[in-house]
Amino acid sequence: MHLKRQETPKSWPIKRKGTKYLVRPLVNLERGMPLLIVLRDVLGIVQNSRELKKALHERKIMVNGRRPKNEKTPLTMFDIIHILPSKKYYKVVLRNNGKFAFEEIKEGEGNSKIAKIINKRMLAGKKTQINLSDGRNFLSDIPCNVNDSAIIDFKERKITKCLPLKEKMKAIIFSGKHSGEVGAINKINNDKKMVELQTKASGINVLIKQLMIIE
Repeated sequence: MHLKRQETPKSWPIKRKGTKYLVRPLVNLERGMPLLIVLRDVLGIVQNSRELKKALHERKIMVNGRRPKNEKTPLTMFDIIHILPSKKYYKVVLRNNGKFAFEEIKEGEGNSKIAKIINKRMLAGKKTQINLSDGRNFLSDIPCNVNDSAIIDFKERKITKCLPLKEKMKAIIFSGKHSGEVGAINKINNDKKMVELQTKASGINVLIKQLMIIE
């Protein structure tokens, strides 16, 4: 099933005029962009779907250290794209205008990413399963809580560090009218499940579920 260009999320940095239909991401329509749209329409790395499929088959394109399933694979905030022939790396970021951007980064920065912890549960043998916002699940003994963030190492395929939700931590708003705003946490109201975030411009009250810790 395809998506009408005029119905694409405002976060997609694409022209509003062009072909009527675009490929729809497998999941996360509001929080991600399909790989084909990013590599063809934004970065200009491939010319069409056929060229992308060939590159995927030849393992010339990796996302978060893995081969993407197909051209509909969604790219969400802080995902890392690795273009093997050119040895280039790109990170998915969210600008303060609420739109995605794709920053070229150094090779050493392309081996890990941050994701929000959305759930955790105890398994048999007292092992803890951590469920992340990017769809990944890990077994980890690193102390962490829901709404904290985790740093994932692609080569080791494990969580290497937890970034806690607490005052003075740096965070980004990833949904709502303030999407893309970054600031430091001044105060946390656990009863209302909100935080007061101090940005460069002003203080913003935002729901914890709309926030990700990044530093």
